[in-house]
Amino acid sequence: MSTAVVTGAGGALGRAIARRLAADGHAVVAADIDTDAVEATRTAVTKAGGQALAWTLDLRDPDAIGDLFEMVGSAHHGTAILVNNAAVYPSRPFLDIPLAEYDTVYQVNQRGYWLCAQAAARQMAAAGGGSIVNIASIVVHGGWADLASYVSTKGAAVAMTRALARELGPLGIRVNAVSPGAFPTAAETIHSDPDGYTKFVLDHQALKRRGTPEELAAVVSFLTGPDSAFVTGQTIEVNGGWVMA
Repeated sequence: MSTAVVTGAGGALGRAIARRLAADGHAVVAADIDTDAVEATRTAVTKAGGQALAWTLDLRDPDAIGDLFEMVGSAHHGTAILVNNAAVYPSRPFLDIPLAEYDTVYQVNQRGYWLCAQAAARQMAAAGGGSIVNIASIVVHGGWADLASYVSTKGAAVAMTRALARELGPLGIRVNAVSPGAFPTAAETIHSDPDGYTKFVLDHQALKRRGTPEELAAVVSFLTGPDSAFVTGQTIEVNGGWVMA
């Protein structure tokens, strides 16, 4: 059984991704900084008949990332799939963002993706191939006020996807990105008017309903499965037709 590592697996999107990959037949290592949340994901996966391990991970700590992939390499024969999903998204005007806050966003959303991809790719290269999916965001297309740190790191995730796809392709490793739109998750707590925000979303989408985490997970499943064997370096937009790239 191949092993899939999913970061940020304690959140709504990460949990749906973990459940879908387990349903696809992979053993899932669900990683998150929130121990209780990631344990809930493990429970959800196993209750559905899948195989999962919960792992508490702080992506700001390079040694902790190393420990995760050392464990996967020794106990699970290496990483076949990596989904870089964890992210933080503090909301603050650009002119007021302190360096410490920016550093945290960078460490989690960009450096964390980089280090996880590097560790996973080393195992994939030794095994003859694998698949990496980086979760980006619709915000890279339109900016979004008060989220400059988040937007910047999500843009970096798209650029990194292309660079790694080019370099790792000869090793049999595919690298793609999924760019979610406005899914109803805990991230929406940054908006002070939930109903107004939902109206804003639906006014902009071609499809006049909210997406579900399971619909995003289905695209991740495609990008990590055999039907996308000739797809690499791509960013797939999953946003109900808000942005058509």
